[in-house]
Amino acid sequence: MRLVRDIRTMQELSQKLRCEGNTIGFVPTMGYFHQGHLSLIRIARQKADVVVVSIFVNPFQFGPKEDFKSYPRDLDRDMKMALKEKVDFIFHPSEQEMYPKNYSTYVEVTELDKYLCGASRPGHFKGVVTVCTKLFNIIRPHFAVFGQKDAQQAFIIKRLVRDLNLNMEIIMGPIIREDDGLAMSSRNEYLNQEQREQAVCLYKSLKLAESLIKDQGERDPQRIINQMEGLINRLASQSEIDYISIVDTQNLKPVDRIQGELLIALAVWIGKARLIDNIILTTPEKADKTDIKE
Repeated sequence: MRLVRDIRTMQELSQKLRCEGNTIGFVPTMGYFHQGHLSLIRIARQKADVVVVSIFVNPFQFGPKEDFKSYPRDLDRDMKMALKEKVDFIFHPSEQEMYPKNYSTYVEVTELDKYLCGASRPGHFKGVVTVCTKLFNIIRPHFAVFGQKDAQQAFIIKRLVRDLNLNMEIIMGPIIREDDGLAMSSRNEYLNQEQREQAVCLYKSLKLAESLIKDQGERDPQRIINQMEGLINRLASQSEIDYISIVDTQNLKPVDRIQGELLIALAVWIGKARLIDNIILTTPEKADKTDIKE
């Protein structure tokens, strides 16, 4: 496994690998690996001749009051874990390398960033899309693997690739959970024991929504959201709900009726940790355009 820190070297390596006929699989990360990251690396390892993993805590996707400075980092730990997964290259550029002085170019996918995390974190997805575009241009992968835990991000990057005719595929890997259902996240490190126990409320609320839809035939999104809110408030005294939303998977717009393929997503503050989770469900009925809010 080789650690690469500068853009020019990574570009030259990628060009050489492609000329030699290798398939390049790419997993973009901000580091501090957990089993969720490793599951994405394993997907790439199964499909690619060469696996490149980036580790870069991107300042442009953090708001002014968010946790950029405190975000967990441990390169040595990450490299040991990557080595066990047979990663070929770690791309770990500095902030100055990625965003040199007078940097002034940004990329944005509009519309899909209006809802969910995009509504409560203005500018977040502009930063995500910009850094992903740069990484795709540097590494030139045949495919990249993103996790469903950040489902809105994955859908937005898929739209980026489609709209800009990037010659690559986006694969979305499943959410990896702890035994009690909590979605694995680097930000789980912020939780104390009591908060960790309360954090499972996100998953339980999603399972409640799934049961209401599949077992009880509930088709009113607001009634489902109300019950999810009530469950979270009962189970987690240290929680503050950022949002709970039920949207279609094509445009990420809130729906008026439960039908077709839907993303049920939420973000909840537990202490100082903002945690996100989601499920994707398909009901027997096909989505009707009249049921999607404009």
